[in-house]
Amino acid sequence: MTDTPDRDLPPAARRALAEAEERRAKAKAEAKAMPTELGGRDGPEPVRYGDWEKGGLAIDF
Repeated sequence: MTDTPDRDLPPAARRALAEAEERRAKAKAEAKAMPTELGGRDGPEPVRYGDWEKGGLAIDF
């Protein structure tokens, strides 16, 4: 995939790209502001993936 120069994009596409960049910057700043969890689970967030595993037993929410 090649990058399209900004001059070839319509104004709506440029605006959408700018808004997406703002959202990514805001999400990154908010993630830095969150305190780190002490004693939490390793791996991906279990609620996000719909299950919880501990000691080989999986519990589906």
